[in-house]
Amino acid sequence: MNKTNILDALTQLSPAERLAVIEEALRQLRQEIDRPLTSAARTHALQHAAEALREDYLNDPELTTFTSLDSEAWDDAR
Repeated sequence: MNKTNILDALTQLSPAERLAVIEEALRQLRQEIDRPLTSAARTHALQHAAEALREDYLNDPELTTFTSLDSEAWDDAR
């Protein structure tokens, strides 16, 4: 079932029934969001995020401008 099918099916429900379905969907989503990630899932999510931004970091100098400071000792600035 895809999003279009779900939205079409919702139109066949009464407003009260639609609200109940939406509330349950939100409850399930909150549970999923609140569930802590396993180490493997966290690693996978971070890898996916890094891959998604790779081209930006390779091609946008504004995102890497501060890397010129990488060779400086950070504790010398105190």
